Formats: sequence, structure tokens, C-alpha cells
Amino acid sequence: MEPIKIAIPNELFSPAEMAHFEGEADLGVLKAGPDLYTFTAPLAWSADITNTGDALLVTGTAEGEAVTSCARCLEDVTLPVTGDIEGYFLIGGEDAEAPEDMDEDEFDVLPADNKIDLAPLITAAVLLEVPLVPLCRDDCQGLCTACGANLNEGPCGCGPAAADDVDAANPFAVLKGLDLGAEAPEGAAE
Repeated sequence: MEPIKIAIPNELFSPAEMAHFEGEADLGVLKAGPDLYTFTAPLAWSADITNTGDALLVTGTAEGEAVTSCARCLEDVTLPVTGDIEGYFLIGGEDAEAPEDMDEDEFDVLPADNKIDLAPLITAAVLLEVPLVPLCRDDCQGLCTACGANLNEGPCGCGPAAADDVDAANPFAVLKGLDLGAEAPEGAAE
């Protein structure tokens, strides 16, 4: 993603001042875990920057649509994505002191050129909102483990015999034949 630099106007260095910015961001393709999310159109974003006295607080939203593969059937699925943009930039350069209740990873220092790059904030906002397991629908049946047919389109031609063949190839199939017995050893918790 290209940088989205916001030049902070001089009036924003006065306490309690606020400014509004908006635009579009071309994310292209984002990787979240094993999944790739393709943004076919730029995301719309808006951000308010507020001077809190010792820092600039950035809040806003980023909205768009991403295309990814369903985790069960591998069909393309388009997902609406709306993320909250958040950032905290200390004013005063490297000598600025962070609030005691904040960890070092919760803020940045305002760069010397007084320009904030919103690209990492927008990317983080979007990554926090994409699902861990993207699904085309909640009741997606997935793929047949034997032939790979999409079970959402109907039953496959494998039938139950193919399922037994898959079990035979499974290294854990021998566990099916174990007799664990109904008796618990003495002293074992039930």
C-alpha cells in the first residue's frame, strides 16, 4: 500500500483543535493468516485528528469490499469490511513523554515533518475486521474429502464406500478399533 501522508496544519497544534480528512486507499491484496483478501476497488476512509494537548488523536473509519476464498468450499466470497482507524501521535519529537497508562506499542511520535502516514492505521483497521474463517454462508457444506466435489451444489457420487476408503488411508483409522472398555482404573477420576 502506498503511503497516505496527512500534513498537519499549524492550527492543529493548539489544544482542543480538530480537523477532518477523507480520501480513498488502494489496498490491493492483504494477507491475513492463510487467507488473501483482494480489494477490487479503493477503500473509502475518513479520519478526524484532534489535539489532546500532548498528542494528536486519530480516529475514523475505512470501508470497502474484499474478495477471498471460502474456507470450506473454496468459492470466491465478497465481504463488506468496515474498520475503525485509531492512532495516537505524541507531539514534541523523541523527547515527548508518553502517558503513564500507555504501553510503547500504543502510540507513535509525530514525525519531524509533521506528516502522519495513515496507511498503517488503515491496514490495521481492515485486518482487525476480516473474519478468521471466511465463509460463503454460515451453513456451507464444504468439499467432499474423497473427490473434492462442492457439497453445496448437491451430494457427490462417492457414496459411503468412498468415505471408508478415506478412513483406511487415515493414520488415525486404527483408533476406531480400540476397545477402551467401560471400566476405569482404580483411582481414576470419572
